Amino acid sequence: MNTNSTPRLFAPFTSRGLTLKNRVMVSPMCQYRSEAGGPSDWHLVHLGQFAIGGAALVFHEETSTSPEGRKSYHCAGLYSDEHVGAYRRINDFIHAQGAACGIQLGHAGRKGSTAGAMTGFRPLNAADESRGEAPWQTMSASALPNDDSSPPPRPMSKSDIANCIDEWVLATRRSAQADFDLLEIHGAHGYLIHQFLSPVSNQRKDEYGGSLENRMRFALELTDAVRREWPDDRPLSFRVSCVDGGGGIWDINDTIELCKRLKTVGVDIIDCSSGGMRGETGMSLVPRVPGYHLPYSEAVKAAVDIPVIAVGLITEASQAEQILARGQGDIIAMARELMAQPGWPLQAARELGLDDPWQVQPPDYAHRLRRRDEVARFTLEDSANADDPVLKRLVSGSDRAAHE
Repeated sequence: MNTNSTPRLFAPFTSRGLTLKNRVMVSPMCQYRSEAGGPSDWHLVHLGQFAIGGAALVFHEETSTSPEGRKSYHCAGLYSDEHVGAYRRINDFIHAQGAACGIQLGHAGRKGSTAGAMTGFRPLNAADESRGEAPWQTMSASALPNDDSSPPPRPMSKSDIANCIDEWVLATRRSAQADFDLLEIHGAHGYLIHQFLSPVSNQRKDEYGGSLENRMRFALELTDAVRREWPDDRPLSFRVSCVDGGGGIWDINDTIELCKRLKTVGVDIIDCSSGGMRGETGMSLVPRVPGYHLPYSEAVKAAVDIPVIAVGLITEASQAEQILARGQGDIIAMARELMAQPGWPLQAARELGLDDPWQVQPPDYAHRLRRRDEVARFTLEDSANADDPVLKRLVSGSDRAAHE
C-alpha cells in the first residue's frame, strides 16, 4: 500500500504468494544468444545487472515451448529438462539480490524459421542450411504466410493443437522446477496465440476459427492447462496485443472480452501491448509516443478489474509515478531504457524522494553509497572552520555546487 512518505513506484505489489518490493519490472528482451535453447553467461550478466540495479521483477526473454516454436536457432527455449539447471543458476543469483524472476513462455508459429532480428527476420535459406541451420516447416492457425517473403505455414490439426498445449504444460512444469516466481503466457505480437485470435491470420472453419468465441478457444484452453500445472501460490500473467496494428482487425473490445475470460481461468495480471499483425484494413499503427499503450491498459483495468502491466516508452520517474497514481497500470515495465541505465530504479528513488534511496540496491552497494554520503557530510562539517585556505575553497565550492 502507498503511504504519504513512500512513492507509489516503490510501494510493494502482491499477487497470490508473490510480493514485489517495488513496481519496476524488466520486460522480456530477446537476446538471440541462447545455446541450443539454453541460457549462457551472457544471460547471467545481462539479467543480473537489472537485479543489482534495483528492479523488483526481472523477466527472462520470450522462451519457446518447443524447438520449432523458436523464431531462430538462437532463441531461448525451455523444451528440455536439460535447460532447467541453467535457468535456475540465473534465478538463484537474481533471488540473492532481492528480486523476483519471471518467465515468458511463447511459440512463434508462422513467424519461426528465421535468421534472427539483426537480419530483419529473413527466412532461413540454403546458405543457412550449409552452416547447420536448416529451415523448418512452421505451423499456424491457417496456411497464411506472415509476409510476402515468408513460406506458408502448415495449418494446425486438432492433434497439433493438443500436442502444442501439452508442450506448454511441460514447459510450465520446468519453469516451476527452475524456481521462476511468475509465469507469463505470450499471446501478443503476431505469435502463435495471436495468430489464432486475429481474423487476419485465422481463417479456420472449425471450432477454432470464425467467431470471437471460437478464435479465443485455443488461448483459453492453453491458459487453463498452464494454470492447472502452475503452482497455486505463483501468479500467472498474459501478454496481449490490445490491437493488431496497421491494417489489423483485432481491437480493444476484443481484448477486453478475452481478458474477462482469461480472468475466469486463473490469470492474475494482464500485460498490455500492441501490434505484430498486419492486414489490409483501415486500422492504424499505434504511434510510438511516450506511454503509447496506456489507453489500453487503463481500459482493460477499468473493464475487467484486474491488475495490469503498463509498458511503452516509459522513461522518467515522474511519468511512472503518474501512471500509477492515475490507475493506468499497477506495474511499470521497461526494457530499452533499462539497457541504457540498469540503475534506473536508484535514480528514480532519488528523484521521487524515497527515504534512503540506496535501499533499492543490494546491501553490498547500499552500504558503500550511504557511507560515501556520510563521509562527505562529515568532511564538510569538520572542514567548515578549518584555517587551511585550500579546504575553505573546497568547502565553498561544494556548497555552491549543491545549490546550482
